[in-house]
Amino acid sequence: MSLTLAQMAVEVLTTADARAKTALSRRHAATWRAARAGDAPTIEVGTATPPMRPARPDAPELLHPRDVPRRKPGTPEGRIALLHAVAHIELNAVDLHWDIIARFSGTRLPLGFCDDWVKAADEESKHFNLMADCLEAAGSHYGALPAHAGMWRAAEDTAEDMMARLAVVPMVLEARGLDVTPGMIEVFRRAKASDAVTALETIYAEEVAHVAYGSKWFHFLCGRHDLDPKEVFHALVRKHFHGNLRPPFNEEKRAEAGIPPDFYWPLTEDA
Repeated sequence: MSLTLAQMAVEVLTTADARAKTALSRRHAATWRAARAGDAPTIEVGTATPPMRPARPDAPELLHPRDVPRRKPGTPEGRIALLHAVAHIELNAVDLHWDIIARFSGTRLPLGFCDDWVKAADEESKHFNLMADCLEAAGSHYGALPAHAGMWRAAEDTAEDMMARLAVVPMVLEARGLDVTPGMIEVFRRAKASDAVTALETIYAEEVAHVAYGSKWFHFLCGRHDLDPKEVFHALVRKHFHGNLRPPFNEEKRAEAGIPPDFYWPLTEDA
């Protein structure tokens, strides 16, 4: 008997090894795409109960953000630490995108919702592998350094509220990636690390769409409930995001993703 999409999501979430998780993620994404294109039997979305926390490899050691060692990006060790941090973010993103499919599978939504988050999960899986490959080429590997333990907190805090999940994860956390990635690309460009530059440019180009999916479905749900998107966004971020948003912002890419300045500027420290 074939799996439903929600069951596929839980399979990814309960796979611990990072390379195995991303391989399974990409396989399930390809299966879903083939079914949606009519090239394979139809797959039901179904319902499933995901774990509150996804399975994780034994390494890296997860630390409180303040305890993660800081390294200067101008050194080889600093660049490895930066690659490792991005790999960790991308692996969390794989789980976040499958989690939103499974966790809210009981909510009535167009199939386009699943199409978007399956595509995002597939691309995040590719992004993790790009970063892991760069780490290995530099003589390291994912798990060799400690990593940030707080990344799944947003998922736990928004487990009961889909609109909060969309506001905090793609529209705040992933949008932050649009702000900082150009600077990271420049670090590796100065070091003439062309493979890392190419990988980060790929990630940068594709992350805009992931933020846009968040904005699109957040606005869809606001419309369904006749709510003002900006007011709801501000209320949900203040409730569920720990801290203020910090400029500088990549206003061009945020606008491309459907998030105008009056959504995020009022949430800064200076507001």
